[in-house]
Order: sequence, then C-alpha cells, then structure tokens
Amino acid sequence: MIQPKASAARPLSPHLQIYRPMLTMMMSIAHRISGAALAAGFLLLAWWLVAISAGPEQYAHVSSFFASIPGRTLLFLFSWALIHHMLGGIRHLIWDTGHGLDKVSIEIFAWATIIGSTVLTILLWLAGFWLKGAF
Repeated sequence: MIQPKASAARPLSPHLQIYRPMLTMMMSIAHRISGAALAAGFLLLAWWLVAISAGPEQYAHVSSFFASIPGRTLLFLFSWALIHHMLGGIRHLIWDTGHGLDKVSIEIFAWATIIGSTVLTILLWLAGFWLKGAF
C-alpha cells in the first residue's frame, strides 16, 4: 500500500487568518450584505403593496408597523442599503470604464461610498420628515 506524503506539497488556500482586513475587502463584503438586505427590504415593499390592494384594514395594519420604531428602523436600514448598493454600483461602473483603478482612487471611492451612503440616507430621511411636517 502506498502511503500519501504527510503535508503534501500542495499550497493551502489563504483565508481570513492570513489576510488582514482591508477597506476594499470590507466594502466587497458590505456590498454583498447590502444586496441581500435589499432582497428582504423588497419583501417588505411587496407586503406594503399587497396590503394596499387588500383593503383599508390590512393597509392600516402595515402602516402601523412601518410607523413603529422597529418598522422605521427597518425602513432606515433598507434605504441605507439601497443607497449604499447604488453607490457601490456606480463605483464599479466607473471601474468598468478603466478609470480609478489605482490604489489611491480605490481608497477614495471606498470612503466616498461609505460617507456618501450615510450622508445621503440621513438627508433623505430629514427631507422626508420635513415634507411630512414633523419639524
């Protein structure tokens, strides 16, 4: 019987224990998470649309959920994920043209996506409260 060599000369695949987390790696993970969050958020949107077509009682029930603290938190996170994912898509679209692929530009785009999505989400919600007359 032939014995396999202990620790064959095959290289091991590097993993998170090897790499230190970098901003671009975290942005890739955040882009995937925001995409998954959008799937859940669109289920909430579908729930709202079904409630509209189901009648005033169902619509009132869904509206009261979205007016609650957990509902507003979900809506806020959904809007952040939507804006974050959109800005990440714009970043990738720019890269697809062959621009902004140097290390400095990549870092600038990453920080612009983080800061931009947060600022735009807050501005969107402030505008919504202002238009509603809550201020």
